[in-house]
Amino acid sequence: MPVNTSRRTAFSTGTVLFLAVSALILAAPSSAAKPVNFGKGDDTNQQGGRDSTGIYAAAQIQYSGSVAKGGGTGNVTSADVNWTPPACWYAPYLGAKDFKAKMSKSIEDSLNTPGMGGTAGSALGDVQRHYEDDYGWTDTPGYKDYNVDKDGKGMFWAGVENPNEPDALKRMSCTDLPFWVDNGEAPPPQYEQAISPEILAALAYQHMQLPDTKVTLAPAANTKVNLPTWAWLNKAGFDEVQATAALNAPGFSIQATTTAKPVSLKLEPGTADAQTYPASGECVINADGSIGEPYAQGKSNQTPPCGIKYLRSSGDGTYNLRATITWDIAWTGTGGAGGDLPDGTFGGQQAITVQEIQAVNR
Repeated sequence: MPVNTSRRTAFSTGTVLFLAVSALILAAPSSAAKPVNFGKGDDTNQQGGRDSTGIYAAAQIQYSGSVAKGGGTGNVTSADVNWTPPACWYAPYLGAKDFKAKMSKSIEDSLNTPGMGGTAGSALGDVQRHYEDDYGWTDTPGYKDYNVDKDGKGMFWAGVENPNEPDALKRMSCTDLPFWVDNGEAPPPQYEQAISPEILAALAYQHMQLPDTKVTLAPAANTKVNLPTWAWLNKAGFDEVQATAALNAPGFSIQATTTAKPVSLKLEPGTADAQTYPASGECVINADGSIGEPYAQGKSNQTPPCGIKYLRSSGDGTYNLRATITWDIAWTGTGGAGGDLPDGTFGGQQAITVQEIQAVNR
């Protein structure tokens, strides 16, 4: 088998990758069960199949549980500003015969493009040799006739964009040429971005939809200057949330479930003229799963364990009280894998009217 010395230098020309890979896969439209649609990686109801051409994506990621509708980004925000979901990954694409039909046509069309020659033309010819004539390089074997003798015994894997990644360059950074993986086998170790339970867990995190949170207040929307306002959340109003991402392809099926558990509530009064209880504004979760303590008659002279005291009237307007819950995020997946992900946050605002009355009977 002819061997070049470097997987990275064998096809280093960006033009070749664009013609032979990007145009084939990464630029494909986002939809479920459409011909050659593996370029966009998420939908809540994605599947594979065949049409009259015999070419369909084998599988796409399926989301279930508490996830945003239509495959969109959920409402949870990572507390770690340096953490981001994967921008792209490698995943099962097509069987050998289907891949040959698509890839060989793409290569031929590119080679017949007017002006194609020089370095780009030569490198594109090497791509053709790679799949047709067993031309390989370090840690990457070549293929004889697109591996059609192994059709049904494995699949070619290819780069997939995360359509929810706003940076186009990051989205299209999985540019290695499609590679073969036998059924039941793990992808070669050099493909660090090959789809895995951990990647699925991060994608489930990205799509997770946390419940809206409206803190109960006493007094409610109208309170008084220098009067402590009690704030609380009953356990019945919020609980742990789960989102699952799964990928099922011939000979390769994995899944991961990401779980979010509420741990604390942070109150931001919407004005510097206020005092929070506790002083940090961070109300931790109680042993019974609730946060804070409901107000009851006879507590008017007590300090709330979770609440706010406004020191100035809101005048003719209102203050925007923001209540944000922090969620502990963890995941489990195929094969007993699992771990922690960065804490998530989600909150909302409530309009509070503060009146200038110094003494009030509650």
